[in-house]
Amino acid sequence: MHVDARCFPRYLFFASVQITDSDSDSLMNARTSDISLGGCYLDTMNPFHEGTPLRVRITHHGQSIDANARVVHSRPNVGMGLRFEQVDSRQVPILDRWIEDLQTA
Repeated sequence: MHVDARCFPRYLFFASVQITDSDSDSLMNARTSDISLGGCYLDTMNPFHEGTPLRVRITHHGQSIDANARVVHSRPNVGMGLRFEQVDSRQVPILDRWIEDLQTA
Protein backbone atom coordinates (compact mmCIF):
# COMPACT_ATOMS: atom_id res chain seq x y z
CA MET A 1 0.00 0.00 0.00
CA HIS A 2 1.34 3.44 -0.97
CA VAL A 3 1.12 6.20 1.62
CA ASP A 4 1.29 9.81 0.39
CA ALA A 5 3.81 11.49 2.70
CA ARG A 6 3.37 15.04 1.38
CA CYS A 7 3.28 17.65 4.11
CA PHE A 8 2.28 20.56 1.85
CA PRO A 9 -0.36 20.92 -0.86
CA ARG A 10 1.02 20.94 -4.40
CA TYR A 11 -0.04 23.32 -7.14
CA LEU A 12 0.20 23.11 -10.92
CA PHE A 13 3.27 25.20 -11.74
CA PHE A 14 5.40 25.43 -14.88
CA ALA A 15 8.92 26.83 -14.58
CA SER A 16 12.36 26.08 -15.95
CA VAL A 17 14.85 24.32 -13.70
CA GLN A 18 18.61 23.96 -13.81
CA ILE A 19 19.72 20.89 -11.88
CA THR A 20 23.20 20.15 -10.57
CA ASP A 21 23.97 16.67 -9.28
CA SER A 22 25.72 17.33 -5.97
CA ASP A 23 27.88 14.21 -6.33
CA SER A 24 29.15 14.59 -9.90
CA ASP A 25 28.49 18.30 -10.66
CA SER A 26 26.71 17.24 -13.87
CA LEU A 27 24.14 19.76 -15.15
CA MET A 28 20.69 19.09 -16.56
CA ASN A 29 17.69 21.21 -17.49
CA ALA A 30 14.09 20.29 -16.77
CA ARG A 31 10.67 21.80 -16.18
CA THR A 32 8.43 21.72 -13.14
CA SER A 33 4.88 20.47 -13.38
CA ASP A 34 3.96 21.21 -9.77
CA ILE A 35 5.39 22.88 -6.68
CA SER A 36 4.80 23.17 -2.95
CA LEU A 37 6.59 24.74 -0.01
CA GLY A 38 8.29 21.39 0.53
CA GLY A 39 9.27 20.33 -2.98
CA CYS A 40 8.36 19.98 -6.61
CA TYR A 41 7.95 17.53 -9.46
CA LEU A 42 10.24 17.75 -12.48
CA ASP A 43 9.32 16.43 -15.91
CA THR A 44 12.44 14.85 -17.40
CA MET A 45 13.20 11.80 -19.52
CA ASN A 46 16.34 10.98 -17.52
CA PRO A 47 15.58 11.46 -13.82
CA PHE A 48 18.16 10.87 -11.12
CA HIS A 49 17.82 7.90 -8.77
CA GLU A 50 15.93 8.09 -5.48
CA GLY A 51 18.06 9.58 -2.72
CA THR A 52 20.28 11.62 -5.05
CA PRO A 53 21.16 15.02 -3.55
CA LEU A 54 20.67 17.86 -6.04
CA ARG A 55 21.07 21.61 -6.24
CA VAL A 56 18.23 23.23 -8.20
CA ARG A 57 17.56 26.69 -9.54
CA ILE A 58 13.90 27.24 -10.41
CA THR A 59 13.18 30.27 -12.58
CA HIS A 60 9.69 31.68 -13.12
CA HIS A 61 8.77 35.08 -14.60
CA GLY A 62 12.29 36.46 -14.10
CA GLN A 63 12.64 35.38 -10.47
CA SER A 64 14.64 32.41 -9.20
CA ILE A 65 15.04 30.32 -6.11
CA ASP A 66 18.04 28.13 -5.29
CA ALA A 67 17.54 25.03 -3.17
CA ASN A 68 19.28 21.92 -1.99
CA ALA A 69 16.93 19.05 -2.73
CA ARG A 70 16.78 15.27 -2.68
CA VAL A 71 15.05 12.92 -5.12
CA VAL A 72 12.24 11.17 -3.24
CA HIS A 73 10.79 9.24 -6.17
CA SER A 74 11.89 8.66 -9.73
CA ARG A 75 10.18 7.27 -12.83
CA PRO A 76 12.33 6.70 -15.94
CA ASN A 77 11.07 8.56 -19.03
CA VAL A 78 8.60 10.52 -16.86
CA GLY A 79 10.23 12.57 -14.10
CA MET A 80 11.15 12.82 -10.45
CA GLY A 81 9.77 14.22 -7.23
CA LEU A 82 12.07 16.40 -5.15
CA ARG A 83 11.97 17.37 -1.49
CA PHE A 84 13.51 20.74 -0.70
CA GLU A 85 16.07 20.30 2.06
CA GLN A 86 17.17 23.93 2.16
CA VAL A 87 15.99 26.98 0.23
CA ASP A 88 18.23 30.06 0.20
CA SER A 89 16.77 32.14 3.05
CA ARG A 90 16.83 35.33 0.97
CA GLN A 91 14.68 33.59 -1.63
CA VAL A 92 12.06 32.02 0.64
CA PRO A 93 9.78 35.08 0.13
CA ILE A 94 9.84 34.39 -3.62
CA LEU A 95 8.69 30.79 -3.08
CA ASP A 96 6.06 32.00 -0.62
CA ARG A 97 4.79 34.54 -3.19
CA TRP A 98 4.63 31.90 -5.95
CA ILE A 99 2.58 29.61 -3.68
CA GLU A 100 0.33 32.46 -2.56
CA ASP A 101 -0.34 33.41 -6.19
CA LEU A 102 -1.19 29.79 -7.00
CA GLN A 103 -3.57 29.54 -4.04
CA THR A 104 -5.55 32.55 -5.22
CA ALA A 105 -5.59 31.58 -8.91
